[in-house]
Amino acid sequence: MKLTSLIAVAAVLASAGAALAADLPSAKEAPAAPAAPASPWDFDVGATVTSDYLFRGITQSNHMPSVWGRAELRYNLNDNWQLYGGTSAESIKFSPNYFPVGSPAVEWDGDAGVRGTFDKFAFDIGGIVYGYPDSPTGVNYVYSPFLGAYPIGLSPRNPTFFEGYIKPTYTVNDLLTIGANFFASPSYLNTGASDEYLSGTFKLTGPANLSAFSLSGEFGYQWLGKVDSVYTGMNYANYCYIGCQPTAGALASLGQLPSYAYWNVGVSYTWKFVTLDLRYYGTSLSKAEAYVLTGIPSGGSTMVGYSTTSNYADDRFVATLSFDLTSKDLK
Repeated sequence: MKLTSLIAVAAVLASAGAALAADLPSAKEAPAAPAAPASPWDFDVGATVTSDYLFRGITQSNHMPSVWGRAELRYNLNDNWQLYGGTSAESIKFSPNYFPVGSPAVEWDGDAGVRGTFDKFAFDIGGIVYGYPDSPTGVNYVYSPFLGAYPIGLSPRNPTFFEGYIKPTYTVNDLLTIGANFFASPSYLNTGASDEYLSGTFKLTGPANLSAFSLSGEFGYQWLGKVDSVYTGMNYANYCYIGCQPTAGALASLGQLPSYAYWNVGVSYTWKFVTLDLRYYGTSLSKAEAYVLTGIPSGGSTMVGYSTTSNYADDRFVATLSFDLTSKDLK
């Protein structure tokens, strides 16, 4: 009996050992495959519809709605550095219907640069080209029975131009981010006038359940220099841009474009990939200065001539709906 019992116990232990060994990984099994490394490439695509396309407080769409599309490709060198390049297109209308001068239909922009992020501090350094491929140039004569034939409105050159920029930001805490913008160009709107723009920004994000809401604003100043001689006086093309405007005063006679202050403040709400922004914009430009800067009059006709004032820099409330999607949003 004792021998039989020992044999039975040994059989049970052997079975348990075999079962335990079956549960352990075999030394001959291949190790689990490592997770695929994250791709350094990223992108951002978006679209916007706005009630008025304003560029530093000056309308680019004759105070009418504008639609935009944009795309940006990004390459992350590491956790701190990112390279990017992008393009965008915006519908524009430089001249009103009562002014018999053609306008480009689309503004095509291209930008590229590098972004750096170091804890709470970040910056963006790059350049942008504002393109107007179908902008009319030269001289357009209109006829008035009272004034005779006279030239109006067309730019002597295509206004495509380049600006370099640096945009630092600092995240104070979860609720507040502050920043600055500096843009510069040797030839604003390809007029030969120098261009420097400096501004400060802030963004307040709502706490906790209100984090989808934010309040933001910008206050800046645009310095502009003198235009080339082709834009002043009655030049070889018998065309007057700013030099013979009686209300422009000494600035116009010297070819000096008016510098001005610019600001905006507004609230926004973001739901998933969509943002609604309600914002008020303003400048320090008078209507006469706005005309010197834009060449677009507030009113008039070919019968009696056109005003030498412009509403293109008037303070304005703007509503904007935008959509943004990155590759991370698709995962």
